Amino acid sequence: MLRVLVVEDDASLRRVLERGLVEEGHTVQVAADGPSGLRRLLAGGLDACVLDVMLPGLDGFAVVEQGRAAGVTTPILLLTARDAVPDRVEGLKRGADDYLTKPFAFAELLARLEALTRRGQPQVARLEAGDLALDGASHRVWIAGAEVTLSQKQFSLLEFLMRHRGQVVTRAMVLEHVFGYTFDPGTNLVDVHVGNLRQKIDSTAGPSRITTVRGVGYRFEVA
Repeated sequence: MLRVLVVEDDASLRRVLERGLVEEGHTVQVAADGPSGLRRLLAGGLDACVLDVMLPGLDGFAVVEQGRAAGVTTPILLLTARDAVPDRVEGLKRGADDYLTKPFAFAELLARLEALTRRGQPQVARLEAGDLALDGASHRVWIAGAEVTLSQKQFSLLEFLMRHRGQVVTRAMVLEHVFGYTFDPGTNLVDVHVGNLRQKIDSTAGPSRITTVRGVGYRFEVA
């Protein structure tokens, strides 16, 4: 059972999502505008948030950004009617974990929520690479002793890359093991999340800890 917050101003869609999630055995909170959605997101106690982009008062991008700035790590799935790739990228850059473009099948929303909230136990409690340390038990990351705040997906991505340090991991491997998708040729989730992660863990003075292997994927290096 998941505790899900649905923030959607379209009343009919909000009711459909609420009813469908409840019928699947989940507990649902709802909000109809950005400010109330942000308040409930900040209150915590959630396993996932389904968040529309076009909201009155505060749009979904701002809700994500302010939530992440306040330390919220709840997985966030954006709902958007926009087809432009830059809008999807913008949401992910602000801190969302995934997106669905309207109209969508409810079954796909359920599958993506399941993938976002899948919490496998880390194979190693603590990983270290140079001055970077990751603790799987407490879900915390430090660089040179200073703690770095990551979203759940950023943490999972870093943990996966660190466990495969020095090895090339393909985008398909990351999609499967971090995002729970066996195949999705149209998504740029991996590239965007890697870019966001680089901004969190790389210094401006040296090379990136995550090397792009052109046409293949990525390799984590000790900075």
